[in-house]
Amino acid sequence: MSYAAGEIVGRRDLLRGAIWLGLAGAVPGYARTVPLQRFPTVRALEERLIADRAFPGASVAVGRGTGRPFYVNDGTIAVDSPRPVDQNTLFRIYSMTKPVTGMAVMLLIAEGRMKLDQPVADFIPAFANIRVLTNSTQGLETRPAKSVMTIRHLLTHTAGLGGGPASKGPLNAEYQRLGLTQNLRSRAERAEGAVTSLKDFADRLATAPLLSDPGSAWSYSVGLDLLGRIIELASGLSFETFLERRLFAPLGMTSTSFHVPAGEKARLATSYSGRGTSLTPVDAGLTSIFLEKPAFPSGGGGLVSTAQDYDRFLKMLANGGRFDGKEILPANAVALGTANLLPGGVNMAAYVGIPGVTGFGAGGCVADHGGFKGLFVWLGAAGTVGFVVPSQGVRVTGLINNLSVFDFALGLAKAVHADLALT
Repeated sequence: MSYAAGEIVGRRDLLRGAIWLGLAGAVPGYARTVPLQRFPTVRALEERLIADRAFPGASVAVGRGTGRPFYVNDGTIAVDSPRPVDQNTLFRIYSMTKPVTGMAVMLLIAEGRMKLDQPVADFIPAFANIRVLTNSTQGLETRPAKSVMTIRHLLTHTAGLGGGPASKGPLNAEYQRLGLTQNLRSRAERAEGAVTSLKDFADRLATAPLLSDPGSAWSYSVGLDLLGRIIELASGLSFETFLERRLFAPLGMTSTSFHVPAGEKARLATSYSGRGTSLTPVDAGLTSIFLEKPAFPSGGGGLVSTAQDYDRFLKMLANGGRFDGKEILPANAVALGTANLLPGGVNMAAYVGIPGVTGFGAGGCVADHGGFKGLFVWLGAAGTVGFVVPSQGVRVTGLINNLSVFDFALGLAKAVHADLALT
């Protein structure tokens, strides 16, 4: 296990600990050690789950205010690898991409290039004629929609779209027929006839019926993926270029992207499913599907990142849109994006996941969870989590890569809360 502000003393380095501690005060920038007893509850959570073979390694970043993050890292990037996890290890963050896309939208809203309640059809006219299934469990018979789909609906999963991880029934089959899937797990799941670009994705999606009238119900969906295309149309830039220029470069997020360059593959953790004796690799880091450019950049789940990079994004949110003295997003845009944006009368009773959810913002939910009040948080499909507590300036990133383990993500807030109470 290791603890540091920006750099770490790993378990394998303990024999050199005295030398490191003696030099730490002279190391510039982020490289300073912290006492080994810091974050004992977080450390115990990681150690217990690694011992239980829930995953081979984890990286956690915790920060407050404008301060440097502290890292709690343990284990290795793969069961069969000696390489230790650190804050620069690459992890598939899947749906933790959604808050990034959501804040890109909030930036464009702040700049007047779109409005929160603007119709999607203003950008993609094919969405002017949306139809809704009369019975989502039986066939594809439809009726005209009773309301207009808006940007707010896409941000909050209330647009009536399908495509969530639990999707089933006739609409899921129709999505499959239309090729509205992108394999982000392994090459073994690659499908024929899938979409080839964000434009293609949006155009095909516009032909599919909806599960419900826009603004009437919460249903996890591909709404944030569609927003990637709308960002392109509103900004005049490709989705990837917009994120790079307006978020990643200003924040110094040099390791966050939709695919991993070949020269960096040694940093990519292997993803798994199962646990214990059933722990099974799904996508090995050295041969990962993320080494190839995806069919389209998924604003709902396509990013690879590191604890250090994602902490920079969360630091910006925790400090009202500012990072190292510079404004990345206006403060009111961050405040709005991390607040409850659900349409009136809609709740998240259908959501099963983070306890204490009180609403949904720009790509992430608002919750009273783990001892924190009003945190803005979202999970990733491979057991990752990232959240900020705006009222306290607290930010936390927790990264593993196991598609069937969520007790780490769901227990991390409570562990951090307990450890912060000790300081």
